[in-house]
Amino acid sequence: MTSSKVAALPAAPQRDARRIWWNGKARVAGRQTAQELCLELDLAPYRQAQIYQAVCKELVTDPAAITVLPVALRQRLRETLALVSLSPAREVTSADGQTTKFLFSLADGTPVEGVLMRHRGGRTTACISSQAGCALRCDFCATGQGGFVRNISALDIFEQVLLVAARARREGKSLTNLVFMGMGEPFLNYDAVMDAVALLNDPQGFNLGARRMTISTAGVVPGIERFTAEHVQVNLAISLHAADDELRSRLMPINRKWPLALLLAAARNYVAATRRKVFYEYLLLDEVNDSPDDARRLADLLGGPLHHVNLIPYNATDAPYRRSSPLRTRRFADILRERGIPVTIRHTMGDDIAAACGQLRAEGVSRRVRRAAG
Repeated sequence: MTSSKVAALPAAPQRDARRIWWNGKARVAGRQTAQELCLELDLAPYRQAQIYQAVCKELVTDPAAITVLPVALRQRLRETLALVSLSPAREVTSADGQTTKFLFSLADGTPVEGVLMRHRGGRTTACISSQAGCALRCDFCATGQGGFVRNISALDIFEQVLLVAARARREGKSLTNLVFMGMGEPFLNYDAVMDAVALLNDPQGFNLGARRMTISTAGVVPGIERFTAEHVQVNLAISLHAADDELRSRLMPINRKWPLALLLAAARNYVAATRRKVFYEYLLLDEVNDSPDDARRLADLLGGPLHHVNLIPYNATDAPYRRSSPLRTRRFADILRERGIPVTIRHTMGDDIAAACGQLRAEGVSRRVRRAAG
């Protein structure tokens, strides 16, 4: 697919963030439409705006705390409408205090995980799940080893961010960045993810800048093509992890459907159409994909402008891999730099609480998958 074909793709749908939120709330409350819900509650447009902004800006989860509303209306809201349907089931913080992992329970009890990361230098990042479980079964990833349960809604995604942001606010911190790098493949739940992005980016609501969000895909080419047509400023990250099809297909079965030639063509079309950088995630596995020849193959594969490689240390799961040594990691990075490839070695956070990259696997997911299969 050429860049001219990408440019000719139909325009992305307009997403009204407040309508997305109210429509989701209508479903949570059991109504057919947001209009029906607002009529039942006798909500004037300015009252709707007050409720929406209280949730998104003030991170309110209890209607009683929306003090701009009359007491009687707050009581009706408490009886009728769940401002947040997600519930925090458990949280655990790493020994160094930098990372907190959350287990959330969706309305039907399905578990998902999210992570709050407090970086040195002041950044505060939420890592959010886009599905319950994952169907891609990457060989090194605990989420894939746990299996797939179901897609989750835009509100399920958005409310993870609200609850993580509220936790950060209690510490006097504001959420500065968001990555869709938790459980699931974002581009296999595309519409819900992009609706959540609209909610997060809405200046009248949560107001997180698009450039502070990153969507990470394992290589769903149709999703990359749709994302190209969105013309949003959200960052695109692609999990690569190997520079040849044989090894990548072994590590990431999705490569059999969309091999490297198709994946890289979609990425280059994205760059040509948007003039935005692609971030390539490369997990270093000791004596699997971390040799000097692997580094040279990766440099040859990428080429072209506007890309950046993030080298990720492997975080232990049930898979039979080991983390590359610091020496092999530095050597790999040095070869990429010598070939003109911008590269960063990612600092691991939260591996002592199974909150680091590739380790999220909500308790109960595997049990649900087995029960559904049986």
